[in-house]
Formats: sequence, structure tokens, C-alpha cells
Amino acid sequence: MEYPVEEILSYPLPALFVLAVFYGIYFAKMLAQKRRGIRTRQIGQRKEKSIHTVELLMSIATLGVVIAQLVSIAFGWSCLAAKARFTGFVTGMLGDLIFLLSVLSMKDSWRAGIPDQDRTELVTSGIYQFSRNPAFLGFDLMYIGVMLMYCNLLTVPLTVFAIVMLHLQISQEERYLEETFGAAYREYKRHTFRYLGRR
Repeated sequence: MEYPVEEILSYPLPALFVLAVFYGIYFAKMLAQKRRGIRTRQIGQRKEKSIHTVELLMSIATLGVVIAQLVSIAFGWSCLAAKARFTGFVTGMLGDLIFLLSVLSMKDSWRAGIPDQDRTELVTSGIYQFSRNPAFLGFDLMYIGVMLMYCNLLTVPLTVFAIVMLHLQISQEERYLEETFGAAYREYKRHTFRYLGRR
């Protein structure tokens, strides 16, 4: 028996698949780096108050939105039409793909958070030719995708909160990169947009 796409997407599996792929990439990369003696997660390690505060709030936001997503999926809370779920699924999978490409392009220079003592390379190849922050773009698209699939009064504010906190984290990371790499990073910024596009 064949099922229309909209009916298939009304089940929780597609949304869970988007989340599983995304966090599978995240934790697989973390585990692979750990085996090479690299500490991937460095959120909240910096002593500067402004950096520490933003990274702490970002951690709260990204944890909160996952909880909201899973609760909404479990109870089937969605106020949008069924067609929005297809758009959400495609958007979420696009976010997964962009996140995967960013992790692969970064190789062992990928970190979660601003590193305290690690010295990483400035990566401008691969997907980083078209976005200075493709990993964050992947996060945003995944969040928006799941929100479209399960849009409600819980997921919407927490998704917006998470995206805002990721944007603030981007601002801090870009200041760090400019201080660390100087003219090379400023030249990179001139040609590559923060989220997507080139001059």
C-alpha cells in the first residue's frame, strides 16, 4: 500500500531522522577527535566574562530547543498545515548536509566553542569558500526545519532563542579569528559572507 508524502511526514520518524543525522555527525566527529587526543567541546572554557556568558546561554538555548523538539515530536504538537512538514523536512536535511560538509572541511580544526589554548588552522576551502560559518548555518536550518514540522508555542520561541544565541556566538568567534589570524582573516571576510555567498 502506497502512502502520500504528506501522510508519511505526519509520523514522527522523519523529524527524528533529521535530528539523528545531525547529532550523529556531531558526536561522531567529537568521538573521532577524542581518539586523536583533541578536545572538541570547548564551550565555556574561556575566562572572559562576555565570552563565557554567551557560550553558557548558547548551551542552555541549544539544549532547550532539543528538549522542545523531542517533546513536540512525542506529542505531535504542530499548528501548521501538513505541507509545511515537507518544507521542514527538506530544510532540516539541507541543514544536516551543510553541517556535514562544514565538519569535513574543517578536519581537525573543528571546535565547539572558542578554544582557550588550542591553535587551529584558518580553513577557507570546501564549503568555507561560500560561508564563513556553515556549521552555524547548518544548525539554523535544522532548527527551522524541525520547527516547521512541529510548529507550536514551545518550539517557536526556543528556536528563535537558539538562533539568536548562535548569532552572538558567531560574532565572538569572528572577533577571536580576526585577533588570531589578522590580515588573512580580514581578507577572507572581504570575499565570503557570514552565512552564505561570495563577493
